[in-house]
Amino acid sequence: MILSESVSRRSLLKSGGILTALGMLHVPFSAYAKKIGNHGTLLPFLDVQPAGKMLKWENMTQWLTPKDQVFSVSHYGQPKIDENTWQLHLNGLVKHPLSLTIDQIKARRKKHVFATLECSGNGANPGFMGAIGNIRWTGTPLRALLSEAGIKTRASEVVFFGADEKIEKIREKDYLQNFARSLSLTDTLSDDVLLAYEMNGEPLGPEHGAPLRLVVPGWFGIAWVKWLTRIEVTDRRFMSKYMGREYVTIRGEERDGKTIWRETSVGPKDVKSIVARALKMSDGTLRFFGAAWTDGTPLAGVEIQIRTSDKETPSDRWLKTELDRTQQSKYSWTFFSFDWKKPQPGDWYIVSRATDTEGRVQPAFDDEAIKLKRTYWEANQQWPRKLKV
Repeated sequence: MILSESVSRRSLLKSGGILTALGMLHVPFSAYAKKIGNHGTLLPFLDVQPAGKMLKWENMTQWLTPKDQVFSVSHYGQPKIDENTWQLHLNGLVKHPLSLTIDQIKARRKKHVFATLECSGNGANPGFMGAIGNIRWTGTPLRALLSEAGIKTRASEVVFFGADEKIEKIREKDYLQNFARSLSLTDTLSDDVLLAYEMNGEPLGPEHGAPLRLVVPGWFGIAWVKWLTRIEVTDRRFMSKYMGREYVTIRGEERDGKTIWRETSVGPKDVKSIVARALKMSDGTLRFFGAAWTDGTPLAGVEIQIRTSDKETPSDRWLKTELDRTQQSKYSWTFFSFDWKKPQPGDWYIVSRATDTEGRVQPAFDDEAIKLKRTYWEANQQWPRKLKV
């Protein structure tokens, strides 16, 4: 769901959409959200998440993630920025270079986008499985700014520079580098790409990129450059450390008895899901809840398995879950649930797999897509959760 200030509150109230748009900012509000409350006894999973500022799946009761549970990653440290003197510069292959203060940016057309932010390493190991959050972002569309600047014909790429910087050694010499990432011109021209200054209705905090960050719905968080200071339009590929050397996935594919290896830049998110909560209801039913997300491709469904091993066996059946269709947007996660009517005592593994409408299926750990991946980024393997009943 994407809302613009040009859409009236009254019209949304009439359509029912405002109940989703406003209610999900802070509290559960739908019948489905009530199901994931504390109406049963929460059973803790045995694969306990470590301490740290990130989403605790067993505490997930809201469609939007509270700001204090949203993870934060920096590569060159958190810079100190004076908003009174800060400016955003747009230059390169444009006809009219721009320099804007934060007040001038906030005075532009305002837009809200609901989008799930996920670190590309989320789920790579048991200690890092909550680097994700579903957030309402507020800002101004980048597309309009580029249009105003006037993109020259030769342009093909847009580079985003943050204020954070560090000395990097490149070919045995030292160079001062700002953190930077790029997108193709085509990807930047989506009206959903924002220059954001609010999250969940509040100003960005320093750890989340204040005063301005890039929001690229459907892409891993590495593309969402924080502490944004400069946008440069170019006619060639940008190959900095975090485009050409780091955040590059090495993945193999078996062909005619040989392994073909390729390197690809981390970009759009993969289809993924996780079982987040287990509640024992008054009638003895075990109710499982979780979330699934994609790069914006519609979610076709989520299935669940309940098994005695963390590995799938031929006798294991995939069971269809119920998707929450009341709380949805193109770039946000979708909640799902499943009721185990007559649970048996013992140690069990609960695992989910999501499928999108293009037929892409969340892979098992021993599938080729994961088994032949040599880097931890883009870890979308199925995640068995262990539970004692």
